[in-house]
Amino acid sequence: MREINLIVIHCTATKNGVSVPVQTIARWHKSRGFKAIGYHYIIQPDGHVDVGRDEETPGAHAKGFNAHSIGVCLVGGLGGPDKLNPGLYTEAAWESLRIVAQDLMDRYPEARVVGHRDLSPDLDGDGEVEPHEWLKLCPAFEVRDWLANFMQPTEDQVFHV
Repeated sequence: MREINLIVIHCTATKNGVSVPVQTIARWHKSRGFKAIGYHYIIQPDGHVDVGRDEETPGAHAKGFNAHSIGVCLVGGLGGPDKLNPGLYTEAAWESLRIVAQDLMDRYPEARVVGHRDLSPDLDGDGEVEPHEWLKLCPAFEVRDWLANFMQPTEDQVFHV
């Protein structure tokens, strides 16, 4: 069994509220040289959870962290033309994220839950990865705040279809 120490939350940076077939995401990843889809779980706007890679197979979702992590991706995050909308996902997607994250946290109690952007390097060495240091904006919300809020989004983070 693989040792898991990270659960990494991602987004597709696609239009909010619009599903993206898992086969499409797999095609995107294969075109980037991955053998298969890089995520373990993909959460659609309607709350449906697609399974990507088997958990025993290292992902291809967070360079340098794949060997010991699980990748969970929310479909959406894009509000306007090429602009990530801060944490804007459907209620169904937020609920599925809560369920998937809780299940993973129960099964991997030593794992930290982070956003992809939280894995950016701490360039100024102050012990915190700050917005000016992010290499990615994904998942477009502060995962630690979501966790502290009992895995509930704030009202301004809910995309109403």
